[in-house]
Amino acid sequence: MRIDKTLYLVVVMMLLTGFGLTGCGKKGADVSAEITASEGLGPEESLETTATEIMEGRTSGPMLPIYFGFDQSSVNDEQARRLEGNAAFLKDEAGLKIRVEGNCDPRGTREYNLALGERRALSTKQYLVNLGIDPERLSTISWGEEKLLLFGHDEISWTQNRRADFVIVK
Repeated sequence: MRIDKTLYLVVVMMLLTGFGLTGCGKKGADVSAEITASEGLGPEESLETTATEIMEGRTSGPMLPIYFGFDQSSVNDEQARRLEGNAAFLKDEAGLKIRVEGNCDPRGTREYNLALGERRALSTKQYLVNLGIDPERLSTISWGEEKLLLFGHDEISWTQNRRADFVIVK
């Protein structure tokens, strides 16, 4: 009977302590105060773009990157239209130099992806040369899997990482 009474006292003490700690909160300042337009919204940004801003991937606008199939380095018909648009821009902007950057998704070894990225950059450069762009205006680099855009392990992420970017260097 003594143990039951002691247990009962311990339980009651714990409950009283719990109620004492939780208590009622103080009514303070109204937390639903209005936020002014300048608070929390950050600085106002222009929606205008220029030729050197990034538009898609890591490509300088108004050019667009091109995308490749898994383990592919040849330019397909759909991506050829993008390259034709990039070539038209480069013809209008004869003073610009471009770096074609080959990229891969993270599947495969580092060495393999660097080689695949290089093949992608070189085939893209050659396609632009065939469209009439002076090869002296074009340089290439392979990033392999080093400059991922998306870090997911799904087809959407992998597709976005298999690309050639066009970066204005001068």
